[in-house]
Amino acid sequence: MPADIDLIKLYSNRILGLAADIPHHGRLDTPDATVKKRSPLCGSTVTVDVQIADGRISGFGQDVKACALGQAAAAVTGGAIVGRTLEEVTGARDALRAMLKENGPVPSAPFDGFEVLEPARDYKNRHASILLSIEAAVEAMELALQSDCA
Repeated sequence: MPADIDLIKLYSNRILGLAADIPHHGRLDTPDATVKKRSPLCGSTVTVDVQIADGRISGFGQDVKACALGQAAAAVTGGAIVGRTLEEVTGARDALRAMLKENGPVPSAPFDGFEVLEPARDYKNRHASILLSIEAAVEAMELALQSDCA
């Protein structure tokens, strides 16, 4: 019974609200780069499109097929990512990973909305789904910036 109560707390109203309203949900017509990532453990997938201008994300789209936690993480990512540099997005990804896996602090603003996912620390099988959107965003930015330099 305590495990059931913990799972209910994990899927809080706030997480479910985020999952139901993902910013930038949908694909871009003319992305500079696209990355699709899949969590082999649960089958969640995220496809991220980015457009880059002056080294910052100017356009962002994502197609999210994930559990509520993965959707909530995608909502936080989508809400904070436009206007960010690769350094900022990579820092947020690393901080989120540390928050989940090493009991690190919540990522700093504008990615501090990830604090809603702190209860997921104890559910290691959910970490990959939570990280999908921001990991795909970092990879897409790297691809777009590499092709811009080529």
